[in-house]
Amino acid sequence: MAEKIGSTVCVTGAGGYVASWLIKLLLSHGYNVHGTVRNPGDDKYFHLKQLNYADEKLKLVKADLLSFDSILAAVKGCDGVFHVASPVPSGSVRDGVYMQVEVVAPAVEGTRNILKACFQAKVGRVVVVSSAAALIMNPNWVKGQVIDENCWSDSEYCRATKNWYCYSKTVAEAEALEFAKNNELDLVTVCPTAVWGPMLQHTPNASTLILIKLLREGFEEVEDKMMNIVDVRDVAEALKLVYEHREAKGRYICTAHTIKTQDLVGNLKQLYPHYNYPKSFKEGKNLLKLSSEKLQGLGWKYRPLTETLVDSVEMYKEAGLIHSS
Repeated sequence: MAEKIGSTVCVTGAGGYVASWLIKLLLSHGYNVHGTVRNPGDDKYFHLKQLNYADEKLKLVKADLLSFDSILAAVKGCDGVFHVASPVPSGSVRDGVYMQVEVVAPAVEGTRNILKACFQAKVGRVVVVSSAAALIMNPNWVKGQVIDENCWSDSEYCRATKNWYCYSKTVAEAEALEFAKNNELDLVTVCPTAVWGPMLQHTPNASTLILIKLLREGFEEVEDKMMNIVDVRDVAEALKLVYEHREAKGRYICTAHTIKTQDLVGNLKQLYPHYNYPKSFKEGKNLLKLSSEKLQGLGWKYRPLTETLVDSVEMYKEAGLIHSS
């Protein structure tokens, strides 16, 4: 699908971390954007209204993922839809009722509503943002295995271990692909790993808080675990890329760097020596290594990790989220 200057797309969850950068990118490339939000007049969406070309090309639309009619109204007249909205639980919430209401229902039912609305509105292409969480949670994966797009988290294992975020992402993505197949809906999914980089919105999200806490909390000890990281701006580029390339099909893993926590902190200390870093490290669980080879085959490139770290820290400093000692 070639880029069409002046075409209209919808981005769900417009005020979020990834969605904000995606909207910025789309506007800069001539797209008209419908951004779904809960309350268009809320001050927390002010950053979107300040984006270049927002005045003439961005329309914030009130919508609720659990309200089919509101979603249908948002996607009508759109050539494409980017379904980015999905709740991420903060902390280690494990209460089943809370998670079913606040995480699972919006992710699964919300995705169903999006797809049904896109089908009814005859949307040309749909890009669904899933997560690496839909790939890695499976007790059958062996140590050293490289995870690719054929790998799936075990939804029953996620449920049994009360990992509701992984469960919601796995079920939502699987249902999306099945719906698309059964209804001949042109759909692609993208599965990012941990997303870091500067924020456009004012409130830190769950993945951003991981980095902020490494800089400011001074933990006595943290797990030295393997992390898979990708820059939020590179995720936005990946989403635009799979939307515009007609040959893009199925799932795409989006990840860039694999690094252990202690090495990451070492890199940060070299760049910014005067923050309150963890004091010691204990051996942690090594996450599986994921491959973005399929996405790179479309021409996707990612920036150096140092650029992500520097741009993140400088933005956190400017926002008053961290302070050097």
